[in-house]
This record gives sequence, C-alpha cells and structure tokens, in this order.
Amino acid sequence: MTVTDIIEISKKQCKIMIDNEFAFVLYKGELHLYKIKKGTEIAKEDYDKIINEVLVKRARLRAMNLLKSRAYTEKKLRDKLKAGHYPSSCIEDALAYVKSYGYIDDKKYTEDYLFYHGRELNRQQVFMKLKERGIAEETIRKAYEDFCQSGEAPDESELICKLLKKKRYDPAGDWESRQKIMRFLFSKGFTHDKIQETLSVYGKIDE
Repeated sequence: MTVTDIIEISKKQCKIMIDNEFAFVLYKGELHLYKIKKGTEIAKEDYDKIINEVLVKRARLRAMNLLKSRAYTEKKLRDKLKAGHYPSSCIEDALAYVKSYGYIDDKKYTEDYLFYHGRELNRQQVFMKLKERGIAEETIRKAYEDFCQSGEAPDESELICKLLKKKRYDPAGDWESRQKIMRFLFSKGFTHDKIQETLSVYGKIDE
C-alpha cells in the first residue's frame, strides 16, 4: 500500500490517499507517529491499527458528542460521520455502538417528532419530513397510526381553516383567487377532496 498523496484539509488535519484512493483523515502529528509520507509504503500493521483502533474510537466519540446536543436518526448521524471523512467501516461500527445503548432509535425519534410537531402537520407533511430524515415508511406509518388512535392527530379541516385565515382568504372572492388558494393548500400536502370539502363550508361556519 503506497501513500500516493497527502492533502491538507485544515491546519490540523490531512486526507491520506493510498494507491490513489481516499483512505482516511489523520491529524498532522499522527503522520510522524505512523511514518506516513507521500511516496512511501504504509505497513499493514500500521494501517490496521489506524482503522481498527484510532479511527474506530474517534468515530464512536464523535457520534456520542453529536448525540449529546440533539437527537439524530440513523441516516442523519451516518451523514454527519461521512462529512467527517471517517472510513465506512468506522461509521458502521460507531452506529452499531450507539444503537447498542439505545442512543439512536428511529421508532422513538418518530414518536417524539409526532408528539412535538404532529398536531401542526397533516399526514402527507409528516411522512415527507420524516422520510427526509431517513425514517423508513413502515416505521412512520405504524407510529402515525398509533398517533391517530391516541386522538392527538389534528383535524385536517381545522389546519386548512387556520391557513385560510392566515392568508386572509375571502370565500366570496372570484374564481381565480379560489384556484390560487387551492394550489397553495395542495402544495402543503392536503388532498383535493379535503380542500374542496373545507372550502365549501369556510365562511359559513360562524353564520
């Protein structure tokens, strides 16, 4: 294994390229420790030690420190570790490590998300936002079903009415204004039937 390049990425760290492929990131002081120089061979013993001892521990610590400040889904935590240039084997080890202690749990993350935000969002918005965070659709579906059964899920007509009031929609307005507000509500994830149903009674509720 030949060190084909050493690329500085900060005042303290460098990317190490081995056989023209990215291998890992090390602190500059570690280059001397492991005798890493451009154009030289790296001993397999040193390579294995860097991956399986130094970087495994570093990735686990990074994952733990990230989780101290906020909750992460498995996907988001993986993305964070990838951004830190950790080798894939170290990333998977770190994820398995924090999962073994229950520090990342996509099911619990979904339940917590619904508890704090579910009353403000319609079903499609919930699914969209949680999928963006890497939550599996089946996990979202089961949690949302439980959320609805608990009686905590919002009435979508009420959500639409709140948006109509916020937009100062006039039910006596012309066809164009009606079409515009319908497009807006559709973009928010409401179904055509629910929009039509709510618009048909909006403004008559208080009469």
